[in-house]
Amino acid sequence: MFARWGELVHRFRFGVLGVVVAALLALGGYGLGLQNELSSGGMDDPGSESALAARLADAAFGRNHDLDVVVLYTAPPGKTVDDPEFGRRIVENLNSLPRDHPGVIAGVNGAYWPTETGRASGPLFATPDRTRAVAAVALVGDNDTEMLRSNRKAQDAFAIPGIDVQVGGLQPIAGTLNDTLADDIRRMELLAFPVVALLLFFIFGGVVAAALPLIVGGLTMIGASGIVRTFTSVTEVNSFVAPVVSMIGAGLAIDYGLFIVSRFREELAAGHSTQVAVRRTMMTAGRTVVFSATMIIASAGGMLLFPQGFLKSIAYGAIATVSLAALTAITLLPAMLAVLGPRVDMWGSARLRKTKTAREVEDGFWGRSTQWVMKHPVKVGGALCIVLLLLILPARHLAFGGFSERYLPPDNDTRLAQEQIDAAFPDRRSDPIELLFVGADSVAVGTAWKQANTAPGLAAPFELPSRSSVDPTVYRAKTTLLDSDAADATIEHLRSLDPPDGVRMLVGGVPAIQKDSLDALLNRMPLMIALVLLVTTLLMFLTFGSLILPIKAALMSALGLGSTLGILTWIFIDGHGAGLLNFTPQPIQANMLVMIIAIIYGLSTDYEVFLLSRMVEARARGATTTEAVRVGTAHTGRIITAAALILLVVTGAFAFSDLVLMQYVAYGMIAALIIDATVLRMLLVPAAMKLLGDDCWWAPAWMKSLHRRIGLGEPVLTDDHPDPPPRLEKVGALR
Repeated sequence: MFARWGELVHRFRFGVLGVVVAALLALGGYGLGLQNELSSGGMDDPGSESALAARLADAAFGRNHDLDVVVLYTAPPGKTVDDPEFGRRIVENLNSLPRDHPGVIAGVNGAYWPTETGRASGPLFATPDRTRAVAAVALVGDNDTEMLRSNRKAQDAFAIPGIDVQVGGLQPIAGTLNDTLADDIRRMELLAFPVVALLLFFIFGGVVAAALPLIVGGLTMIGASGIVRTFTSVTEVNSFVAPVVSMIGAGLAIDYGLFIVSRFREELAAGHSTQVAVRRTMMTAGRTVVFSATMIIASAGGMLLFPQGFLKSIAYGAIATVSLAALTAITLLPAMLAVLGPRVDMWGSARLRKTKTAREVEDGFWGRSTQWVMKHPVKVGGALCIVLLLLILPARHLAFGGFSERYLPPDNDTRLAQEQIDAAFPDRRSDPIELLFVGADSVAVGTAWKQANTAPGLAAPFELPSRSSVDPTVYRAKTTLLDSDAADATIEHLRSLDPPDGVRMLVGGVPAIQKDSLDALLNRMPLMIALVLLVTTLLMFLTFGSLILPIKAALMSALGLGSTLGILTWIFIDGHGAGLLNFTPQPIQANMLVMIIAIIYGLSTDYEVFLLSRMVEARARGATTTEAVRVGTAHTGRIITAAALILLVVTGAFAFSDLVLMQYVAYGMIAALIIDATVLRMLLVPAAMKLLGDDCWWAPAWMKSLHRRIGLGEPVLTDDHPDPPPRLEKVGALR
């Protein structure tokens, strides 16, 4: 199939170039303005009790805009908020907000001073010493996407020259997180791409060859924005999709380009014509790219098992982007190579671009180091396993967290404002616990309310239930907790109560939403792990015809993933480097952790596929297991290291993020890539395969028979000089 595909792309190379480039640019044009379509929501479990309570409250009382924006005003030294001139200027600003920002700011919910649209005013909005006061402002919007858009348009509306104004609230926090992500993408584009270009030049030794993976990566990233924009028209897409898609799309597309261009140059150096080189490149590197992308898609697809919209949107974005990266790599890139032919080495250094012969590669550094490892497999394997297990140890402190302003840097203006608002006005915290009572008997509702006030951990009794003007059978009551981070006991107590007959009580609010979301993640995590392992094991078996190889790959990936989680725990939970990286040690946000696990596992299988494919190719030519391991590692060692280095540069740009959530992803991938591309693939895999010997290729007889019928085995390439089609055989039971 891939041989025919290579022939087809070569024959219609100019048409393929035109169609693919036009399609990617069209997608990029459609993706303009993507930032305005993204949401800050999707972190909750829509099927949970807390989500049901939120929907019921929105239907009965309207969307809660009480804490959209909370503005904190601090009086000048020696004065109070009762100062006439101080109050006058603030009231003028508050009154002007709905007039100057129609369709963006709905009005003032309440403030210390009476305002035109304020529903409440008075001492509750000021500190006891009257040095500070707050105003709560409502934004226009019926969902998270609209609210985020309104906040972006209104973010400069609250400043008053000469007055100390700090802005907090739910939407400014979400907006700050979103804007930080946009800055991260720009940083990657400005810093990572020039460094990657320089690396590619030294890898290939020429400007033209170096430019090809960059073109593929850039166009993939452009096209991916249009695909994500398409998703926003049918579902809520969280703003974290944008940087994740950019990072994965650009990094993988460049890596795929690196593998394909390297193989093409190798085929040319072996004396093949351009047409044959394109065909053979698609049969080998092109096939491996498609299979690698399939493995990553299978891993990312595991996120679809979770109910959270955040994880679903990340999964959709990752699947679409990886598919696009692979599709671009096997269409646009071979078409460009078919046009260029030997000119792929233009504009470079003859010394740098010298392509080594197969014998020189196999006798080079990676061949010699692999041979040394296989002479001492027990010592090397044992020592590396001990090191990896030590790295895993900190993961015993791994903890899952919710979502709050604490994920912003400690010196961030929005975080500081919110912390000061929470400290000065503890009764107006943005994370109250909320009860929804459903019942026609108000006396029974009152009894249920009294029961709820016996719950532990309440900062104050629940306020008197308020009745909905839309549905008189629905009541709502709120209060704050002594410690929102220790809300589980309170929530469990409330849910264990037996309300009077005819009354249903639902527990909601931010603490309950976070608990329900975390419970859903933990409950479905085993299913995700089992399903991803099953699918990836099946795919690897169908490709390599061995049951041992996918099991070994899963164990290697587990070691790498566990080590990565240990490193993340040591940094972000234990707090090592908190001052340097400017973050607050705390539990890792649960949704982000699931995403990291899925992405890292997918990438680890990616390099395993490239390594094993070359080993199986050598094995199919008649090499012994030991020789196949040496040859495969020698031919892929430099390329896998280069690919990992490129992905390190792309993800490393996000290590400078002001948002600790993106630092999780960046440092997690940095650790995983270093461990995977060096310790695992280049050292531990050869040691393990040497110890296993010919058992590497074992599978039960019935599985071997199945593989011969439907397997996706490696093609055996014949020396087809200059142009006859190659003879293809499926590698079945390798012995």
